Amino acid sequence: MKFQIDKEKCVGCGTCVQISDGGTKLSKDMKAEIVDNDKIEKAGGESVCPFGAIIKTKSTKVREENK
Repeated sequence: MKFQIDKEKCVGCGTCVQISDGGTKLSKDMKAEIVDNDKIEKAGGESVCPFGAIIKTKSTKVREENK
């Protein structure tokens, strides 16, 4: 399972960082960034973000986010 962050929906609240136990981190722009897809999946996948910014991708390749 692969996930990515919709940067337009991410408000930088940090909820995903707390819930996913190392699955995400906040980048310099204070937006979430995927660190470990397995940890996000175990934490609840897309439901981890209260703003719907975590998206499950159908592709096995996740595009590189701008940092």
